[in-house]
Amino acid sequence: MKKLQLVPIEVTEEDLIGRVAYHEATVSWPYDDDCYVIGNEIVGANPFHMKKNSTRSESLQTYPYLAQRCLGLLMIEITIYISPANDREIVQMFRLHNHNTTNPNRARPNRSVRELDERFLRILKIFKWGPDAEKALEVLQLKVDHRLVREVMSIDVEIGVKIQFFKWASKRRKFEHDTTTYMGLICSLEECGLVGELWRTIQEMVKSDCVIGPVELSEIVRILGKLKMVNKALSVFYQIKGRKCSPTASTYNAMIAMLMREGCYEKVYEVYNEMCDDGNCFPDSFTYNVLISAFAKLGRDGSAFRLFDEMQENGLQPTPKIYTTLIGMYFKSGDVERALGLVREMKEKRCALTVYTYTELIKGLGKAGRVEEAYRVFLNMRKDGCKPDTVLMNNLINILGKAGRLEDAIELFGDMGSFHCEPNVVTYNTIIKALFESRAPSSEIAFWFERMKEKGIEPSEFTYSILIDGFCKTNKVEKALVLLEEMDEKGFPPCPAAYCSLINALGKEKRYDAANELFQELKENCGSSSARVYAVMIKHFGKCGRFSQAMSLFNEMRKLGCNPDVFAYNALMSGMVRAGMIDEAHSLLREMEDQGCAPDINSHNIILNGFSKSIGPERAMEMFSKMKNSKIKPDAVSYNTLLGCLSRAGMFEQAAKLMKEMKSNGYEYDLITYSSILEAVGKIDEENS
Repeated sequence: MKKLQLVPIEVTEEDLIGRVAYHEATVSWPYDDDCYVIGNEIVGANPFHMKKNSTRSESLQTYPYLAQRCLGLLMIEITIYISPANDREIVQMFRLHNHNTTNPNRARPNRSVRELDERFLRILKIFKWGPDAEKALEVLQLKVDHRLVREVMSIDVEIGVKIQFFKWASKRRKFEHDTTTYMGLICSLEECGLVGELWRTIQEMVKSDCVIGPVELSEIVRILGKLKMVNKALSVFYQIKGRKCSPTASTYNAMIAMLMREGCYEKVYEVYNEMCDDGNCFPDSFTYNVLISAFAKLGRDGSAFRLFDEMQENGLQPTPKIYTTLIGMYFKSGDVERALGLVREMKEKRCALTVYTYTELIKGLGKAGRVEEAYRVFLNMRKDGCKPDTVLMNNLINILGKAGRLEDAIELFGDMGSFHCEPNVVTYNTIIKALFESRAPSSEIAFWFERMKEKGIEPSEFTYSILIDGFCKTNKVEKALVLLEEMDEKGFPPCPAAYCSLINALGKEKRYDAANELFQELKENCGSSSARVYAVMIKHFGKCGRFSQAMSLFNEMRKLGCNPDVFAYNALMSGMVRAGMIDEAHSLLREMEDQGCAPDINSHNIILNGFSKSIGPERAMEMFSKMKNSKIKPDAVSYNTLLGCLSRAGMFEQAAKLMKEMKSNGYEYDLITYSSILEAVGKIDEENS
């Protein structure tokens, strides 16, 4: 015996005939003796003639009229004990009954036997898949063919039922699954997220004799790509292609799009070459769009521009997205005029500039320092009827803020509502950063931070990082420490950038132990630290004369696999120079180059300063000469360092020559150097007198 508890559900006439009229049931009647309800409405007499809250077993065959009257929502709970039934009884409950005797107008039209019978759907939903459903299929005389299997794959039943039915059908005599039935199951498995079963089904389909066309291949590639199963998608693609399936442009595009999403940019170009060699299909606008984007991400500008020319030679009109990608590439390489030339070309060819194109244009002009031009583009965009989005507004606010045009940036922020683009966390971050750069009062910064939270916008890790860095740079270290604690309370992971700012600020205040405590806290919470944080800590240990600790940190970095960057090397070399270890610092500079870490101008100036102050003018002049003949040319700091050295050594003739050279290269000597020269001259005058 199996027990089935029915709760109030929407029922049809056939449901009631099937579920009520043919089985023994225990009926609970919770209502008044003389009525029954449908929904919340009392509609008639108690059909079971039972007392309120009573229970009894009845053969519901005695109440066939219940099926004819109780349509809609049946608001009685029935516990049905279904006894074993023969084949006919199982199917009988799903038979369509002829009601012509009671209502001749309700006769149903005949349906094609090729359609999936609603009765079989009902069987699958109630009995799932098993012997009962199989018997019902036979009695209803539904032929197991591809159409039936496709229909079962598309109906709303449990995925387990579909899998069992699919496997059962495959064992039927004279039946073999085709591409449509396999794809039906594959799509159902994708919807349910059954990745393992989905991959097994695809493998089975590929190994079978069914013909897989380009459309099905494209769909399989799309599904596997969505599941990030790139290697499996490639394997299936080449297996099916090897069976004389000629991929179309859409199939190749599906492959290219998948590879692009997963960052396999080199493979994108390989597939493109295969597509060109195929001979049956040719790249379309979508193909070129994806390829140009791939080359942009790889930094292969030349290849992208060649494809752009090839596309036009093949008679294809570049899309706004392609133009936008190329405009961004030109701006990134600093070729502003060519970027603007492409914008003019778009207008000439009546290719509409999208909000993404305008964003790239405004961002590029801002980066090139052409702020007013960027703002004019924004005004022209509005005249042309193109609505800005939040990303564009954020970029323009950022450009104005960096240019010191804080009032314009805030005014633009206020206009965002009228453009129907809501400020987000990035917008507020940009405003807060601009306030710091404009040296705004801390009260105004606090106002914007609170306003952000009042608007329901949660501060991000980057928000806190901006605030902490800003307060550190304005000597408000205690406020920064409070914000770091607030970050921790909100559950943000430790932010190396925030710690770096605080450690540096504490070091500048000579609170070295507090800085070291924060550094150790970061290591404990993260398990490691970034090269930049190590560099800051090494720098301050070197400054306060704790060189052994600085050296230990540098060695610790290497041991932990955190490769020292140029800042870490410079920090340690600076500490060595302070400790009088000039030759060791010079050796570290050479080691740095051997390790593949390129020195910058600061690296050379640190060693030059060491030679100037501790060794003497000869080594300093030798170092300076090497710098002039290398890729890294001396800057104003280099000239002033050597000039001070020559002055202190009384080598005024050489100093005078260097001053002329310095001026001819566009550098000015600073006050410190000028004071050094005057001091040196004064000493010589004293000695002579």
